[in-house]
Amino acid sequence: SFVPTIMMLQRAICPKAFVCPFRISGRGVASRVPNYLNGAASESAASVWYDVHNPATNDVVAQVPQSTQEEMAQAVQHASEAFKKWRYVPVTAKQRIMFKYAELIRHHTEELAQILTQEQGKTIADAKGDIFRGLEVVETCCNIAASQTGEMSEQVSSEVDLYSIRQPLGVCAGIAPFNFPAMIPLWMFPVAITCGNTFVLKPSERVPMTAMRLVELAKDAGVPDGVVNVIHGGHDAVNFICDAPEIRAISFVGGNTAGQHIHARGTANGKRVQSNMGAKNHGVIMPDADKESTLNKLTGAAFGAAGQRCMALSTAIFVGETEAWIDDLKSKALQLKLGAGTDPSADLGPVISPAAKARIEGLIGSAKEEGATLLLDGRGASVQDYPDGNWVNPTIIKDVTTDMQCYKEEIFGPALVTLKAKTLDEAIDIINKNPYGNGGAIFTSSGATARKFQAEADIGQLGINVPIPVPLPHFSFTGSRASFVGSNNFFGKSGVHFYTQIKTVTASWKGQEQVQAVMPTSKD
Repeated sequence: SFVPTIMMLQRAICPKAFVCPFRISGRGVASRVPNYLNGAASESAASVWYDVHNPATNDVVAQVPQSTQEEMAQAVQHASEAFKKWRYVPVTAKQRIMFKYAELIRHHTEELAQILTQEQGKTIADAKGDIFRGLEVVETCCNIAASQTGEMSEQVSSEVDLYSIRQPLGVCAGIAPFNFPAMIPLWMFPVAITCGNTFVLKPSERVPMTAMRLVELAKDAGVPDGVVNVIHGGHDAVNFICDAPEIRAISFVGGNTAGQHIHARGTANGKRVQSNMGAKNHGVIMPDADKESTLNKLTGAAFGAAGQRCMALSTAIFVGETEAWIDDLKSKALQLKLGAGTDPSADLGPVISPAAKARIEGLIGSAKEEGATLLLDGRGASVQDYPDGNWVNPTIIKDVTTDMQCYKEEIFGPALVTLKAKTLDEAIDIINKNPYGNGGAIFTSSGATARKFQAEADIGQLGINVPIPVPLPHFSFTGSRASFVGSNNFFGKSGVHFYTQIKTVTASWKGQEQVQAVMPTSKD
């Protein structure tokens, strides 16, 4: 197990924050995260190592390798060998493994949340939500056979039947981001392997430990050796995945630059790619909305997880007389407490790194320089006892126009950009002119208004009085336009289709008494 028996001692050594499973001694001494190859932890021979920091302290809690070319090749080789047997394991047996896996994730949620918070920074409560949303995907895998059925037409010609079946692709790979260390890997490998594929996972080098623990639990649930493997690193690992001929499909979640690169390089090498990327999600506030409920929802959706969600409601369009509500957001935001994720009273934790903090604060500063008003300025935040954390307080920017940098770029921090519109049509026009199409929401008490927004807003996931409309996993995550490129979306039926290929079979059991050179038809 990756969880040593000295964990209680570790907590005593560093009482301010839970110490991750890989950390084997006192503050400032970190262990090295291994690869996971063929069902076991495998120490890397890497010459390049990345530090993993606790964002609340910036202490180094572990080091993760840039896996060597040989190690990455071994991961693919193990996956290729495992596929030869795994593909023929009955789907019902795979589903029973997923039942056990879901049970283990539930049982280990507290432990996983502590690991996740240590490396990513989000609050324990939010970490548990991260884990639970991934668990829901695992639970849908327990009935994946219902989404793998083919089709059949009997007697399409004389004694000829025609049918289709879904078969696994082979070795698939996933490249996961830092903001959801549990949920995003669980979007990927459980669906892929339950469809009969094998998998190579590359978690973010910033947050590798949660994924390692999840993969270990998958083995405990009965996933055979070699079916799931883990490699680590940055650009070299990404390019290896894009280029390795044995890898048939790539799942990616992250920023647009990386996502476009992976899609272009992967598809050029003949792979399927699904790439969820950046976002600028708009919330439209109508005059007939419930004011108190709407402001509460906006506050949570904008600032929760320190704004580090691809579905964060980072932009609010106040329609008509609701522009008077903007100032009321300030008192809501001031109710939120910034603190270490291990503080049970904290509402939001630090951002992931000093570089992320500098970028966020830079975009806030640019808004002021371009003529916007900082209704609430979260720059220069501090938290008692955590002087070195990456702290940014909730920020509200008003009087924003669509040509400002704070609007055009995804801030990916606890900053809400607010705009004004005279009508719903104007608000929809703003949304549709923005290149991103991940998600958005409307707040209204009018069914007609909601249906108009539903029909005309060009976004992939839409909430009606729901600020973060991430679908449950029996549907699919359907970001669109500049927020997604690829073959099929994540999880749900679309996810099953991504990880399988259709084979169509035409079967005849009648004899043929003579040579026939003409094209056969259904008349025959």
